[in-house]
Amino acid sequence: MKELIIAFGLFLFVEGILYALFPSKMKNMLRKLELIKDNQLRTGGLVFALIGFVVIYYAKN
Repeated sequence: MKELIIAFGLFLFVEGILYALFPSKMKNMLRKLELIKDNQLRTGGLVFALIGFVVIYYAKN
């Protein structure tokens, strides 16, 4: 459970730093998300989720 809290904190830290350092670029990127089809976003999300799972699995073993 401790690792999950640390991972969530790291996620918030990275997201916060990106918005703090590059606010206009982040806004621009979010606007561009509207141009991407839902299917492409879903596929990309699943791919990154699987990669994250594999990384965590191998890091724990």
